Amino acid sequence: MSATLDHLAEGRRPWFLLVLLCLALYLPGIVTLPVVDRDEARFVQASRQMLETGDFVRIRYLDEARNKKPVGIYWLQAASVAIFSNAGAPIVWPYRLVSLLGALASVLLLFHFGSQVFDRRTALLGAAIAATSLDAVFEAHIATTDAVLSACAVAVQGALGLVFLGRRHGDLVAWHNAAWFWVAVAVGVLIKGPVVPLIAALTILVLVTWERRAAWLLELRPLLGIPVLLILVLPWFILIERATGGAFLREALGHDFLGKVAGGQEAHGAPPGYYLALLSVTFWPGSLFVGLGCFWAWRHRRLPATRFLVAWIIPFWLLLELVPTKLPHYALPLYPALALVCARAIIAYDEEGFLPRSAWWVRLPALIWSLVTIGVGFALLGLALKTDASFLAKTAAVAVASASAALVWHIWRPAPLRIDVTAPLVSVCAALFITVPGIALVLPGLSNLWLSAEASHVIRQYRQDNDAIAAIGYAEPSFVFLNGTKTALLTGSGVDSFLAAQSHALVLVADPDVPGFVHAAAVHGRHQFALALVDGINYSNGHHMHMTLYRVEPS
Repeated sequence: MSATLDHLAEGRRPWFLLVLLCLALYLPGIVTLPVVDRDEARFVQASRQMLETGDFVRIRYLDEARNKKPVGIYWLQAASVAIFSNAGAPIVWPYRLVSLLGALASVLLLFHFGSQVFDRRTALLGAAIAATSLDAVFEAHIATTDAVLSACAVAVQGALGLVFLGRRHGDLVAWHNAAWFWVAVAVGVLIKGPVVPLIAALTILVLVTWERRAAWLLELRPLLGIPVLLILVLPWFILIERATGGAFLREALGHDFLGKVAGGQEAHGAPPGYYLALLSVTFWPGSLFVGLGCFWAWRHRRLPATRFLVAWIIPFWLLLELVPTKLPHYALPLYPALALVCARAIIAYDEEGFLPRSAWWVRLPALIWSLVTIGVGFALLGLALKTDASFLAKTAAVAVASASAALVWHIWRPAPLRIDVTAPLVSVCAALFITVPGIALVLPGLSNLWLSAEASHVIRQYRQDNDAIAAIGYAEPSFVFLNGTKTALLTGSGVDSFLAAQSHALVLVADPDVPGFVHAAAVHGRHQFALALVDGINYSNGHHMHMTLYRVEPS
């Protein structure tokens, strides 16, 4: 393995290889995957409304203030749409391009950082493992905060690590590391508030306690860095506080952030151990090497680089496990550090063969990895066969299931679990042959799951220039994004108000609401007749829905 990695890590080759790998992982599906409910659809609709209104301070979804996350991701998405599309277009890929670039930046920054902490071989292998993780690939495909947040976390932690290790080794610490640190913290705050500063603060706390020295922190130049941070962050916070009468910080910190800490918010509560239990899936296919990485980290815990990576991973991981509100992507900023640990362990194992006689550190994760690989492959096949999937989706699902079985067979034959050059290659192949076609071909072909896309396709067939668009009993944000900001999501008295104001409309009505809609149309002197049926599963809540598209006209 060493000779192969030495060759791959020479010159500019690793940069080219990592960019090529990321594009192969993240580009397929960025256009074909329909807009995902509910977070992605709310993000892209709020970014669209910034462009439509010209208000780049307040964040709104329809008429509702979206005081949950800072403005950074909305600015980036709005800029991408302004360059590549326009606010009126119901296409999502320009918004997703920001996440793709964020995921790519995270991988390249990890290589840059890892090559200075360890060496270029370890950095290349670690960056490839981080790039292929299921969590990273999925977040690169959807227009939310987390891919960009991961890039900010790697930039902040990379600069912090170089400062810490530079002083530890007695080297002169370059001033630009401190500049990187504070600028990346500022961007991280504008993307997702306190998350990135919290990771850095916990890392510093553990390192200072572990090393019993704090003088190295002066190399961060806080007397210059903190003013820079405030200059970059405070203007928007002052503007949004004035624009919302103090509501933004009250809701973002008091309701959203502290609400997640205090209890399981929005039905996303889970017990401690949640992220550890999910690691075999969210970090897959790199989860094959987690046991090896943990064993290596324990054996080399006195190394400064190991201490830094452990301080990056463990305290924030424990905090995530203790916080009641849990979602799989919350651990994504920790995976780059875990990938470096795994990469260093793979190389050390190949060169030194440091495992004890009992190799359960490798065998147990490999067994779990095999089950996850088979599970992912055949779960996609099962979805394609059980739903009204396209022929292309079913064909891709068969290929994915076959690839998963072949990869598991390769891992265990004929002398199982030798971690040589083929094991990381198998890991990369698993992402390329299972994750990529799964996201790019299988999932988009499951038409029964994409109710908003199906309904919007039908609406475009019947829509006339003066038609208003509304939905009754169906309020997913993706429906709004696909049909425009003026789309009305109606309940109760809103149905009467809409029918009174609109003489020509297309209205999508869920079956339980049909009698009320027909009665209200009659009361307001509107003729209604059915145009088409939309049937499928609303994956946001698991409900099977039957909906009818009606045309409304004056009697």
